[in-house]
Amino acid sequence: MTNKKQINRLKIVLVEQNRTNKWLAEQLGKNITTVSRWCTNETQPAIETMIEIAGILKVDVRELLVSTKQENK
Repeated sequence: MTNKKQINRLKIVLVEQNRTNKWLAEQLGKNITTVSRWCTNETQPAIETMIEIAGILKVDVRELLVSTKQENK
């Protein structure tokens, strides 16, 4: 089993907004399988698509990404 790196928070944001992969796929005009693969971090959408998704979900695009900032300890 491969360990997929969590890059986007798309699935989390959809759950927070009570939205589904299917709903997002319809909004974007994309295949449900494509959106599902984004939500599981199997593949990543292009940055332009992330910006479009942020607009649809009415969130800052940064909310869709896992932070890479390291906490000072």
